[in-house]
Amino acid sequence: MSQKKKIKLSELDFNNIGGWPQQAKVVFCVLLAALIMLVAWFVLISGKRDELQQLESRESSLRATFEEEQGRAANLEPLRQQLAQMEQVLQQMLRQLPSKTEMPDLIVDISQTALSSGLSNELFKPGNETPREFYAEKPIALRMVGNYHQFGAFVSGVASLPRVVILTMHDISLKPKDRGGITRNGALELSGTVKTYRYLDESEMPPAPAPKKGAKKKSKSKGGA
Repeated sequence: MSQKKKIKLSELDFNNIGGWPQQAKVVFCVLLAALIMLVAWFVLISGKRDELQQLESRESSLRATFEEEQGRAANLEPLRQQLAQMEQVLQQMLRQLPSKTEMPDLIVDISQTALSSGLSNELFKPGNETPREFYAEKPIALRMVGNYHQFGAFVSGVASLPRVVILTMHDISLKPKDRGGITRNGALELSGTVKTYRYLDESEMPPAPAPKKGAKKKSKSKGGA
């Protein structure tokens, strides 16, 4: 049997790899291939691995955002229906307020209710209206004198008027007319400002905002094309 000759590394000439024995060439090629694979792992695969982890993290974040937006979109239609119902109820409530043509008669009714309740109208002066988004408020400067029961009858009479009357008090002062203090039958003086409200007619509503100029230009250019 022939014994394979052992190859010593010191006997190999790295300047003449082609003259190496066959066995040395095979070992050298295997080591070279392993080195190339190792370098490729660190340079290519390791970098892609970090990129893959970043992409997986971004995917999780996008998935969470998508699920959140999907949940909002699912609730959007019920919210729109609820908003439409609220707007309808609001319009019904506003229609119960007096209109522009009914307002003068309502002011007279309030004044007459005070007189019929036994109150003395020392001052009853309506001011100028202030328009709001969908209603108008009208201040009334007043000074009334009467007892506890008469003021109670006045409030009850205003509440029983055909139209819904909302009176809000501003800077109201209630004090005894005489020095005897507030008593059940003593005269009281109510002074200050109250505000009543009416709904705005469609002709009084502020106009809708005009579309932006940029949007008009864009639509024209599209039509021209």
